[in-house]
Amino acid sequence: MIADAPTLGAVPDDHGTAFAVFSRGDLIELCLLDEDGNESRVAMTARAGGADGVWTTFVAGVQPGQRYGFRAHGPWDPSRGQRFDPSHLLVDPYALAVDGAGRSIVVDRSFDWQGVTAPHVPWSETVVYEAHVRGLTRLHPAVPEHLRGTYAGLAHPDTIGHLRDLGVTTVELLPVHQFVSEPALTARGAANFWGYSSLAFFAPHGPYASSGQGGGQVAEFKEMVRELHRGGLEVVLDVVYNHTAEGGAEGPTLSLRGLDNEAYYRLRHDGSYDDTTGCGNSLDLRHPRALALVTDSLRYWVQEMHIDGFRFDLAPTLARGSSGFDHASAFLAVNAQDPILSRVKLIAEPWDLGPGGYQLGGFPSPWAEWNDRFRDTVRSAWLGGHGHGRGGLRDLAFRLTGSSDVFEPSGRGPLGSVNFVTAHDGFTLRDLVTYDHKHNEDNGEHNRDGTDNNHSWNCGVEGETDDRSIRMLRHRMMRNLLTTLLMSAGVPMLTAGDETGRTQGGNNNAYCLDDETTWVDWDHSPWQRDLYDWTRALLTLRRDTAVLRTGRFFVGRPAAGAAAAASSDIPKDLTWYGVDGAEMSSNTWFEHDLQVLGMALSPGQTDGSLLVWLNTGPDAVTVMLPSTPGRSSYDVLLDTRRERPDPGPSHEAGASVELAGHSVLVLAPRT
Repeated sequence: MIADAPTLGAVPDDHGTAFAVFSRGDLIELCLLDEDGNESRVAMTARAGGADGVWTTFVAGVQPGQRYGFRAHGPWDPSRGQRFDPSHLLVDPYALAVDGAGRSIVVDRSFDWQGVTAPHVPWSETVVYEAHVRGLTRLHPAVPEHLRGTYAGLAHPDTIGHLRDLGVTTVELLPVHQFVSEPALTARGAANFWGYSSLAFFAPHGPYASSGQGGGQVAEFKEMVRELHRGGLEVVLDVVYNHTAEGGAEGPTLSLRGLDNEAYYRLRHDGSYDDTTGCGNSLDLRHPRALALVTDSLRYWVQEMHIDGFRFDLAPTLARGSSGFDHASAFLAVNAQDPILSRVKLIAEPWDLGPGGYQLGGFPSPWAEWNDRFRDTVRSAWLGGHGHGRGGLRDLAFRLTGSSDVFEPSGRGPLGSVNFVTAHDGFTLRDLVTYDHKHNEDNGEHNRDGTDNNHSWNCGVEGETDDRSIRMLRHRMMRNLLTTLLMSAGVPMLTAGDETGRTQGGNNNAYCLDDETTWVDWDHSPWQRDLYDWTRALLTLRRDTAVLRTGRFFVGRPAAGAAAAASSDIPKDLTWYGVDGAEMSSNTWFEHDLQVLGMALSPGQTDGSLLVWLNTGPDAVTVMLPSTPGRSSYDVLLDTRRERPDPGPSHEAGASVELAGHSVLVLAPRT
């Protein structure tokens, strides 16, 4: 399928290529570059007499592979927001490919999808796996060396086989729009690894292509998506539309700034940049052309690249009006009504650095949101009390059951919450239980970068240790965190490598390290293989247990409905238990030292019900299994004190069971 060509950009046919670009400058020149970088300039024509700001030209004989750029003539008056300067060769904002020298490339858009279609995974079945194209396969021994760290490497059968075997459904890729490193990084010999510095919103990042940067990166990206889809896996892109690589006033002029600074960026009255991102500039989606650029890009990635959804970095910036975050902004309205965009997964990072920028719970349906309250609450419950489990079980109860306090007011259910314990930004799962403090010295910023608010616990020793007891505790804590994540209502997200205990040596902000620190290691010791099996077992249990994937909040009443409510044999959809096997009272919730919690989930019958016990404290406790109608016994499905995810024994209802310190016990009731 080839989508309708955008109005703007470079569109080739058998006779040549049509070029179109938006700018309110006085003259726009198309610059065609030969292999040596020599330019041939063509003066473009203002379409519609210049009324719409679009400049066009057609050049006969120009075919895919041609490098090009634009030079924009006009006034230089920064105090009025005008920054035209024809000395800069500018990247086409609608370029479908860009080479390493910052030159736009004419691209052949044809591609054979071989009849492969998207898997269309429902939100209720979605398990997100956040990964970096380069970092995921750079060390993968089964991937041919020349394909490691590329789109083709991610599409390799062994990579896809790992993801399928693990049980995830949706790969969320860190930024793949063409990006460049910030001048401050290049000045010290470093580079932007994560990619949150976009240059071209339509172009897949060229250095991730094994086929080079001559335009073949587009076909290779499509091949990656096709093969992931063939394997039943969705592809979601982490997109950075909130700012660009041009940075602040002293930053480089690469594209939008030189073409029409006033149209694309948020400016103050004095022409300076209104920065709500911390990156020097912010796109202004109040302007029709900036809004069109973003939404045209999104539609292109869905229609032509077959992408299944997007995670929006610093999303509140995209919905900002003149006085802050606007729930009725044009951007949110377009996504809600657009027949293409409203049908794909839309995930917000619901905060930016501007006033009123924290908007968790503030995005409307059909949006989902990264839930940092889940992350912080789960970490605090298990680690924040330095192993004593005093991190707030009342708040944890909300997170376990879908964060109704956050998402119910906006009319959404648990599936509005993307739950995570770790992400690319912060400690890995292993480092979370290995370090009390960040260790970011290799970033070159004297360990000043990265957050100090990690809610982590080193289990008694900072860094790696040969002490077996500490290592065993750390392994158990990782199992506890993964089990809490995957036994919670909402949409779970795993970070690549956490399933096998990847470490970054305590670096919680490795954005500029393209080395073994950030590459996923595929050489696993026995305990790492055990952790992988644990993660896989948890995902299998989640897949097979519908009550964990509910789209509605629990109400504490029989799940079968009002007709069944009169029957005492129908259990509540949600019941909280104390160690005595009795339902929790309101007073119990406010006990300062509450460390043990029992959560019973029921779909209305025995099959598919679960009882989850959590002991966040260090000491073993004895808990009584509830004696309720229809429950004669309980089978132990998982016990995190065990290194292996092997099922345990059965226990009679009413029996006393030891719950190890720092552990989770998952049981299935039987009639």
